[in-house]
Amino acid sequence: MLMLPILILLILESVKTAGRGSACQTTSRRVSLLFNGMNWKKLLCLTALLWPTMRLFAADEKPPAEQIVPPPPMREFRAAWIATVGNSCWPSKSGLTTAQQKAELIAILDKAAALKMNAVIFQVRPACDALYQSSIEPWSEYLTGVQGRAPVPFYDPLAFAIAEAHKRGLELHAWFNPFRAHHAQAVAPVAPAHISKMRPDLVRSYGKYLWLDPGEPEVRDYTLRVVRDVVRRYDVDGVHFDDYFYPYHEKNVAGIEINFPDDVSWKKFGSESGMNRDDWRRANVDIFMQQVYHTIKTEKPWVKFGISPFGIWRPKNPPGITGFDSYAGLYADSRKWLLEGWCDYFSPQLYWAIQPPAQSFPALLAWWNTQNAHHRHLWPGLNTLKVGDAWQPAEIANQIALTRRYPGPGHIHWSVNALMKNSALDLALDRNVYKEPALIPASPWLDATSPPPPKLSVDVWGQSTHAQWQSGVGKSATWWVWQTRANGVWTTQIFPAARTDAYLENASPNAVAIRSVDRVGNLSEPVVWTPKKYSTPVINRGLKTLKPEEEKSSKPQAPSTKEK
Repeated sequence: MLMLPILILLILESVKTAGRGSACQTTSRRVSLLFNGMNWKKLLCLTALLWPTMRLFAADEKPPAEQIVPPPPMREFRAAWIATVGNSCWPSKSGLTTAQQKAELIAILDKAAALKMNAVIFQVRPACDALYQSSIEPWSEYLTGVQGRAPVPFYDPLAFAIAEAHKRGLELHAWFNPFRAHHAQAVAPVAPAHISKMRPDLVRSYGKYLWLDPGEPEVRDYTLRVVRDVVRRYDVDGVHFDDYFYPYHEKNVAGIEINFPDDVSWKKFGSESGMNRDDWRRANVDIFMQQVYHTIKTEKPWVKFGISPFGIWRPKNPPGITGFDSYAGLYADSRKWLLEGWCDYFSPQLYWAIQPPAQSFPALLAWWNTQNAHHRHLWPGLNTLKVGDAWQPAEIANQIALTRRYPGPGHIHWSVNALMKNSALDLALDRNVYKEPALIPASPWLDATSPPPPKLSVDVWGQSTHAQWQSGVGKSATWWVWQTRANGVWTTQIFPAARTDAYLENASPNAVAIRSVDRVGNLSEPVVWTPKKYSTPVINRGLKTLKPEEEKSSKPQAPSTKEK
């Protein structure tokens, strides 16, 4: 501080004597004279007199730029199954009009969006039939009451569901039953175009059901063709299988288990394989699971493949667990599929409570996580339908809390009916569990490249702020993460791709930020805008703060109603 008056005196002295000689030649002598000849008390007095000037100079100097970094958004997969078999979840009954079916489906999607969920698992193939327009399999009877009959007026339920889900920022995963060919709850006659009529040699009657025989290579190829057709023609975000591979064991009238009738395929393909029959059956499913994963990635690498097997692989795994042996009973080596990385997310059906040790939810969740060698997403299925009957909402809330102890958490509710019919559960989820919106965890093994930062423009007039944005050059956005800061507190919202603006009425945030998110969850660097009075614009490590002169300066637009 003391150097400033000294410097001023030196300059004044130099100006005074500029005509009598070079200031440069006498600068050293004058500085020496100032220090040696000036009384320090006089110097302090001079400093006091010049203090306002020094304050004025300091006010003109810009402070160091503030690095404004919005917080990372919460990550969690929040989904629910929408079952169509037997008109379980949707449509509520067969034979509804097209308008009624659409209205029911919109109500389901609206509920999911209102609860801040981010995905639905939509059953599109209950039993070698289709809830979408297909040249391979007939229309499902659960739509019109007649297998093979299209909705009238015509619409494509899968295409409609995808469009409406994406409007609400929800992923839609197409759920297939790979080998079930006819369900016991079906009442309509089988259509002539059904696989059981076209290729009866591939179909086995077992109990009250019809099943494709997984031991027939043509069966695996047929189901792969169905899956490939949907992935190729529809903008699905994922393909999903549940726990049905070889069927659960049926019993005859005497209560004795019936063996699955695959003698023909065993003799043709299994008897000389060097494996016993049980291992051969498991190998058939293993081959198929590998084929499905690679088929999906060949068509669209970003489409996720999810598997939801029975929650217990084998009893005593982990120690103390008892129950059904899916490895032996369904010929499903689900642990192997996870260990080999033949899926993008794995959702064991952990339909038991936290407390009973024989099927302990936390014990099974922890064990499955130890089997996850390739670090795929592990998002268990929850038996949410039990709430209101055997469980309180706190059971599901506590189970979700347990999943959050692991990286990239998530879960799937069985089923969406629980969310549509239980207000106490919805209240608990909305107020306590899903308070903040969440992005689906990224899948870096599919693509680890971040999308480019979006382009942002902001208008401010009075106490209102209007922001608009668009994708940067390169990847298009699938979602937007919109964040605002006021009084030091950040608020986060997640918008679907179609939403490209936000209007804040009677609000003056001291920072706003926008990021783009791609199909597999990669997040761009944020673009941050601040009013000039709050910080000095900077560009730092990809974090862009817009300069005031870069802000959109056009005439203020009429207030938008999209965000209030």
